[in-house]
Amino acid sequence: MRPLLGLLVFMMLSTVSATADEVRVIDGDTLAVGEQHYRLSGIDAPEAGQNCNAANGREWQCGDEATRYLSNLVSGKNVTCIGNVRDDYDRVLATCRAGDVDLNEAMVEASLAWAFRRYSMAYAELEEQVAGAGLGIWQAPTQAPWDYRADRWSAAASVAPEGCPIKGNISRNGQIYHAPWSPWYERTSVNLSAGERWFCSEREALDAGWRAPIWGG
Repeated sequence: MRPLLGLLVFMMLSTVSATADEVRVIDGDTLAVGEQHYRLSGIDAPEAGQNCNAANGREWQCGDEATRYLSNLVSGKNVTCIGNVRDDYDRVLATCRAGDVDLNEAMVEASLAWAFRRYSMAYAELEEQVAGAGLGIWQAPTQAPWDYRADRWSAAASVAPEGCPIKGNISRNGQIYHAPWSPWYERTSVNLSAGERWFCSEREALDAGWRAPIWGG
């Protein structure tokens, strides 16, 4: 099974400062500056294609809402990210700010991300404070993103060639890989004769030159 965040690798302190035009939002807890991805440490937002349960018994697009909210937070602001650990997918695990706003904290405070307690307790107390209001991801019992990823991976691996469920797609946007929790996964096909392929892990896809999809483009 795919690891939740991959092997953590310590490194020297990494700091990046970027203008709003240089920052791309990948999903509700990941930003990119150039080719480097920054994973907001200590939190886990719904995946881009994930739905959550609502108080009225229906579902809402929590992953899309979390991604949109993060995009609005960084819009028009300079962004600074600081971290000293990389995961196995070469993402810097970082605390990021857009202007005066702590993005990690803001996502939890908006009830659009969980405290990722398996790796950090930094936002556990804040999570407990906001959960009682019953807003966002807390309005009804719903699946946490780490369980969502595991379930989607297991189901896709059971039918993918050699149990390798990541789809490597080539389009006008370049070589892009889609993990089973990607919102574009079901409508993406793999044409082997066109150079597209299946991958067994995100690390394998990255090493082969494919990149993750970017929200909105």
